[in-house]
Amino acid sequence: MLIIVFFIAHWYLSLFFQTFFLHRYSSHNMFKMSRFWERTFFFLTFIFQGSSFLHPAAYGIMHRRHHSYADTPNDPHSPLHLTNIISFNWATVVEYRKLVNAFMRGERDDDDVPRWYQLERIAESPITRTTFILIYTLIYFKFATEPWQYAFLPLHAMMGPIHGFIVNWFGHKSGYRNFDKINDNSKNTLPIDFLMMGELYQNNHHMRPNNLNFAFRWFELDLGYLATSVFKKLRIIS
Repeated sequence: MLIIVFFIAHWYLSLFFQTFFLHRYSSHNMFKMSRFWERTFFFLTFIFQGSSFLHPAAYGIMHRRHHSYADTPNDPHSPLHLTNIISFNWATVVEYRKLVNAFMRGERDDDDVPRWYQLERIAESPITRTTFILIYTLIYFKFATEPWQYAFLPLHAMMGPIHGFIVNWFGHKSGYRNFDKINDNSKNTLPIDFLMMGELYQNNHHMRPNNLNFAFRWFELDLGYLATSVFKKLRIIS
């Protein structure tokens, strides 16, 4: 039972910092925060994504390209043009690593994406990623009570990219559309959005990319927006 709790907690904590810090803040600049809070959320993103930490600046630039060229051949991850899961994920990894390497080598340094050079070097280290995987493994050795529970272990190691795959694959492949006039294949995948904290309202988001609330209709609920609203009320963000 403890392993299930650990997996669910890791899933939603990793997902929250991906939607809050990487997506809504780094990619879209939907709100502002002080340098102290930016560093705090940067560090928490590193901790809770762990071995699958996604470089905030590279994530932000790549996501902006996705919006600019949504579902065209220039989209870094579109299931319309990358029609099988292997090619889809491979193209995403290649584009992402190209951006990470450019930032890490100092070949680009966009001034509107969060940077923390020291932490980036630590997070991108193979030793750091391996250490997180060992920590997850030790937790399973300590608390797993059934052999089948170890099937969750690889998901911890790849948590961030798994979240990204679910959103970008299903969010442009399956579901319904509130807005047909936008020229892409974005959809709202409502039945499983509770797993993704609002990220699967892709049609809504592509129609209004700078709107903090991804929900639009009365039955849609953006959990990421609700959590972000708490930080706004606490004046952590503005």
